[in-house]
Amino acid sequence: MTRKKLPIGIQTLREIREEGYYYVDKTDFALRLIETGKYYFLSRPRRFGKSLFLDTLAELFAGNERLFQGLSIHKEWNWERRHPVVRFSFAGGVLHSRQALDEKIAELLDENERLLGVRGKHRSVSGRFTQLIRLAQERHGAPVVVLVDEYDKPILDNLTRPDLAAEMREGLRDLYSVIKSADAHLRFAFLTGVSKFSKVSIFSGLNTLHDITVSRTYSAICGYTETDLEQVFAPALEGLDREQIRRWYNGYNWTGESVYNPFDLLLLLDERCFRPWWFETGTPTFLIDLLTQRGFFTPRLARLRADDALLSAFDVEHMAPEALLWQTGYLSFKGTRQIGARTEYTLGYPNLEVETALNDVLAKALVGNPGRASELASRLYDLLAENDLQGLRQHIESLFAAIPHQWHDTNPVARYEGYYASVIYSHFAALGLDLTPEDSSSAGRLDLALRFQQRLYLFEFKVVELEPEGGALQQIKDRGYAEKYRAEGIPIHLIGIEFSRQRRTVVGFEVENEGSN
Repeated sequence: MTRKKLPIGIQTLREIREEGYYYVDKTDFALRLIETGKYYFLSRPRRFGKSLFLDTLAELFAGNERLFQGLSIHKEWNWERRHPVVRFSFAGGVLHSRQALDEKIAELLDENERLLGVRGKHRSVSGRFTQLIRLAQERHGAPVVVLVDEYDKPILDNLTRPDLAAEMREGLRDLYSVIKSADAHLRFAFLTGVSKFSKVSIFSGLNTLHDITVSRTYSAICGYTETDLEQVFAPALEGLDREQIRRWYNGYNWTGESVYNPFDLLLLLDERCFRPWWFETGTPTFLIDLLTQRGFFTPRLARLRADDALLSAFDVEHMAPEALLWQTGYLSFKGTRQIGARTEYTLGYPNLEVETALNDVLAKALVGNPGRASELASRLYDLLAENDLQGLRQHIESLFAAIPHQWHDTNPVARYEGYYASVIYSHFAALGLDLTPEDSSSAGRLDLALRFQQRLYLFEFKVVELEPEGGALQQIKDRGYAEKYRAEGIPIHLIGIEFSRQRRTVVGFEVENEGSN
């Protein structure tokens, strides 16, 4: 099979099809959407192929048949039927005032009027948009299709300034409210973005909007499936470890089929090395600040429970960290269960890339000394490889000693009990080690279990101001946390670590070994 060009950063169907790039056919999803509904909303993380799917819909409704030759929709579509398409994209640029947003919307309306060959007389945003839809239908003799890309970016770019973000939300609501009132003139509408703001806050009145974000049917509407890798990218996979690819980049799931991050996969196939390609394109500082300021217990990231209400609790005035982590792609669905009338989701890291890169950033933020935290991370691996437990104690002491004094004074996060466990957990998780936080057994929950090179390390953490000294190791022994592992026949190390909030350091580090050394 002949290798093709990799469509890195290309978001237009025309260029991909005409220039001979690899293309994953998503037109079966497009056909299903069009045949079964009219108004849709989809939230997906950045760089997941939303823009390309929207462009595919635009070319489809425009009737550009030659671009769809050989694709699954080609024989199913009526190519004589064409519709005028109105497209809005807020992906480009950063808007930092309501005036800038209004000017951007005016530019988009101007461009759509020019492309569709119409010109209205109204001046307001809602008036111009309404007239654009009506005049486009009259001129082209068919109901209009509305496609909106990155509908929420003007809000997300200003989340650190809630008052301005709220102004942006109001401006966008004025625009999107037109969709419902123009129902008689519309054939189809599809809106995409990163966040899932509540319908009440931004889509007021548009109660017919079908949110397909969490859908078994549409879980793979963006991203690449395992089958896509085998059938489309097979020539480019030669020499790469498939299991390693899966561990690094697969695992994004919206209660259906799991997918790979397309940006990661394409960069891997081009560069032939494993790196956090997607993560490096920009992790919002706002997210890290929110997690640290609110004292988020980072071991929860590995296994977090949430319901529909919590995951939808995202707005300018109220942003649940769980919702923000999920919507931005740092957590993904790992399971669901029904509890009476309530659906509960289990969330966790989608893959190794996110687990290591996110915890690396969090560890540096929690320590407050990024340079020193980075130096210590590489040293940690060497100590574990040597099974140097005395060196591990010194290492953890050095980690907390690296925290600047003023960081403790100005950050209340350092005063809560879970802070110490969060620092150690994220410090370990940044290396991609095999960790199980809050490991459950019949006796209770161990703080942290680590598997490394056929050894098992069981950690328990205590704050001495809250409990008597010497209790961390004793709790591991009294509760028999090691019992469930003894049948494996590998060395087990019981490690109790105690911290002092007053002295801001490790004040106890006890070890007891079981099994051969």
